[in-house]
Amino acid sequence: MSRLSVNLRARLPVLTALASAFASSVSAQSVQTDPAGSGPILGALQWVQGTLLGNLATTAAVIAVAVVGLMMLTGRIEWRRGVTVVIGAFIIFGAAAIVAGMRSMATGLR
Repeated sequence: MSRLSVNLRARLPVLTALASAFASSVSAQSVQTDPAGSGPILGALQWVQGTLLGNLATTAAVIAVAVVGLMMLTGRIEWRRGVTVVIGAFIIFGAAAIVAGMRSMATGLR
């Protein structure tokens, strides 16, 4: 046998112990729970999210984009200002998808 295989056999228990410790620490870190006392805060934030993404907000955004689009076509408002309204509506209604993409990118970099 070569010296390399003897060294690996001697270190195998140590490597196995390190691998199992690493696996247990990774699985312990992947559990995400809400911190104690965050129930009312989460409830308030969910209410805000429901208000910003509900039927009333959707209707208001559609009317705003339509009015701004009409004003842009008739020359009453600058195109840059009108585009900011449209981009703002995309950001508000696409916030969940944007955050999900950022989370997946952040976990993929580890």
